[in-house]
Amino acid sequence: MPIIQFSEKDLMRGKIVDPAWYLMLINSVGEAPSKDGGSTNYPVEGTIVRNADTGDETFTGMVIEWNFNSKAIGFAAGFLAALGAEVNSKERYKLEMAAGKQLEVFVENGEWQGRIVNRVNHKYRPVRS
Repeated sequence: MPIIQFSEKDLMRGKIVDPAWYLMLINSVGEAPSKDGGSTNYPVEGTIVRNADTGDETFTGMVIEWNFNSKAIGFAAGFLAALGAEVNSKERYKLEMAAGKQLEVFVENGEWQGRIVNRVNHKYRPVRS
């Protein structure tokens, strides 16, 4: 018989958060070819620190994942701006430099393959004091 063990991250993966603005610590930004190979995905993983508006810590430690794609890279502009970058067409940006930084991200609920999931629909703002 196989024996398995879950990490706290594993147990929280399926949990649905209340739609809200969350202070988020960016853990990593990766790079991988899309399934069809016609573009590049930039997966982002962040951990909720707390609700950015109320300070509530109900979802603290929960990992949220989302993605940028090279065919619609303009969605990353707001992400970078919320981290303090002055985004323009003359500069090049390393998305992986976001790792270890914080910003506020609006997490909403959506549906995927018939189930409710957490979704980041590219709404970002700088950390407020």
